[in-house]
Amino acid sequence: MTDQAVQHTGEPQASPDSPASPACPREGTSPASPAFPASVIGGAGFVGRVRELGQLRADIERAGLHTLSGRPSPHSRVLLIAGRPGSGRTALAEEFVRRVAGRYPDGVLRARLTDPGGTPVPTERTARDLLAALGGEPAPPGADEDELTEVLRRELAERRVLLLLDDVASAEQLLDLLPDSRECLIVAVSSGPLTGVPDVRPCTPGGLERAQAVALLRGRAGATPRITVDPRSAEALAQECGDLPMALCLAGGWLGDRPKLSLADAIAQLAALPGADPLERAFRLVNEGLGSSARRMLRLLALAPAGHVDAQIASALTGVQASAAQATLTGFLRLGLLHRSGQPGASGPESFHVPGCLDPLLRAELAEHERPAEVMLARATMLERIVRQLRVCHAVTEPEGSEARQRLARVPRALRFPDVASARRWLESRRPALLAAARMAVAEGEGQLDTLARRLVSCLDRAFEAHLRPEEAAPEAYRLHELVLGVADRLGLHRERATALLALGDLDAGTGRHQQALTRYRSALDAARATRKDGELTNRALESIGGTYAELADWARAADWYGRALSLRQARGERAAAARLHSRIGAVHTWAGRYDEALREWRAAAAACRRLRDVHAYARALSEVARVQEQAGREREARRSCRHALEAARRAGDERLQAALRLRLAEGCDRAGDPAAGRAHRAEADRLLHSGSTDGSPAVADTVGDRSSLNGFRGQATKSVAESSAVGDDATAPEARPASAGSRAGAGPECGGAADGELPVTGAPRVPADGARPSRSLP
Repeated sequence: MTDQAVQHTGEPQASPDSPASPACPREGTSPASPAFPASVIGGAGFVGRVRELGQLRADIERAGLHTLSGRPSPHSRVLLIAGRPGSGRTALAEEFVRRVAGRYPDGVLRARLTDPGGTPVPTERTARDLLAALGGEPAPPGADEDELTEVLRRELAERRVLLLLDDVASAEQLLDLLPDSRECLIVAVSSGPLTGVPDVRPCTPGGLERAQAVALLRGRAGATPRITVDPRSAEALAQECGDLPMALCLAGGWLGDRPKLSLADAIAQLAALPGADPLERAFRLVNEGLGSSARRMLRLLALAPAGHVDAQIASALTGVQASAAQATLTGFLRLGLLHRSGQPGASGPESFHVPGCLDPLLRAELAEHERPAEVMLARATMLERIVRQLRVCHAVTEPEGSEARQRLARVPRALRFPDVASARRWLESRRPALLAAARMAVAEGEGQLDTLARRLVSCLDRAFEAHLRPEEAAPEAYRLHELVLGVADRLGLHRERATALLALGDLDAGTGRHQQALTRYRSALDAARATRKDGELTNRALESIGGTYAELADWARAADWYGRALSLRQARGERAAAARLHSRIGAVHTWAGRYDEALREWRAAAAACRRLRDVHAYARALSEVARVQEQAGREREARRSCRHALEAARRAGDERLQAALRLRLAEGCDRAGDPAAGRAHRAEADRLLHSGSTDGSPAVADTVGDRSSLNGFRGQATKSVAESSAVGDDATAPEARPASAGSRAGAGPECGGAADGELPVTGAPRVPADGARPSRSLP
């Protein structure tokens, strides 16, 4: 599952408008156990709709107006099912998809295009989630809507996919996602016709045929023979329900909870309720039959993120024990007030979702019976519970004996996960609801939940980082950083704003959007300076700007911004950071062909490393001095510097660097006309390389032959959203955590150096005979 209801499967899923299972006990009664299908969304439990299914099947083969006119549409065929909420429109779509899914070997994709509360889902989010469901490479974090929809169309053009889009709010939503392929099929579900979608004829399911409506009542009302022995009254009850599937399911579940109640009494009670809408009256019938605590829980479920409900969320919303909440939710399921969204044990505890057609009714109940302060308290308590679950989800990945695992032992057993795999499955299955909770925390309450929102986003980022691969977590991290940025802007939190902007800039730069990254970094620099306390943020912004200019090959600006960062580091007495920046400026000057300036910076880096007594870094800095001298045509000086670097590498015990320097000396000897010395150096290099000894110590000097190392500090330095937004968080300290998933992937060590498996100083661009600047192609 991804952020919203997106599935990639051929199996039918629970639908917002389709009925689930029967009757919930009132307070003080025991649950009934009728024998009937647990769901009627499709398959054996589906009732009727023969005409509509036949129409939809015929529409697949029907030639459209564009085809008849000799201009076949380049887009996929669109089948539209348009009906009122509660008419079983989604159940019909699911049953049709189940019957024709075999024609589409690449599977079924499902997405809901309207959030609970009636807000249309942004096309960017839907496209990203569909791409994730396709199972290919994740879409680049931060990509805009046009880029994402283009990638989605390109992916779908190579597949035969059936795409079910539920709760389509407008034609524009559908057209933005329409594949440019006749091999795919789109089944769209909407409340009305979608004007502007070409060549589509809506199928409009209304009420069921009377015999089918009675059959649905019979299945929902349990084992008593009331409907069989009194068919006339059963037909009258179906008529009172408008023959709408959802109203019939609610009424049938209510009857199943009252096995001794006659159909005549049920008709009278239903008819006495106010309102003309059959679904609303059926809901009132069921709702008023609940006890006071169950009614309160039901209306508070309107606050559930993305409509997702489990025992922990219900317990937090109402303050009851989780076991009591689970029993009440199971009763709601039997009544048809909830649908099951997963099997128990498959991804953690049993979970449910609120039917989309009931969401407006629950929200009306909430507004009528709950004061705003009570709603805010319930929402805050629910978010606190989610924060706690996310902490546990992250803590299970920590090593045994760590502080996080010790705290985990004190968490109630109901909130724990038996292993890392179970925690990951829970995180994946709850991802839509968790992201919706984060968005809700930021958007709701006019800022009253901002502190809680920051903690929630922090924990969510940690959980994604711990359980997902970096490429999977990066898009989610981008969304979370944007949420933190919104809160920081609202509260005027300059430090949090700077950190979020740095993280977003890293993600933009990591996907090649350098100009956008520069805009982020400059804004981060302004925010960091506004703090007047956090010089580290200012330094990180300066270095990130310099690194981005280096990637753009704007060497002058890169050296300028690195120089500003160097001045600030020197003023703060940060000698190790100053050594690193000398090396970065030296690398930039080398690429620009300004060898005198490059030598000055590399020698300054070497001197700084010597004062720091970092022998590894000193040796590597000297090796870069030799490299630049060689590129500048100063062969004798280069060999002398190379021998000094070799001696330092020997003292440091860095055999890989020794081997690289030996090879460089061999080349120098060959050019100087001493092949015997060259062979001796190569033999020693071969011995070192095959000795099996490697050294993974990071180097302070950058590898000039690898431009990616120019920006290596940026990914390491930018803190994760977890660090930037944690307030009062007792989870793992930021200093002990690795870099965020939002940090730039593929960046080199903090202080440069070569990646594992590469010789750090060989393969450098050679100086052509004409003295031109070296090639910028990477070795």
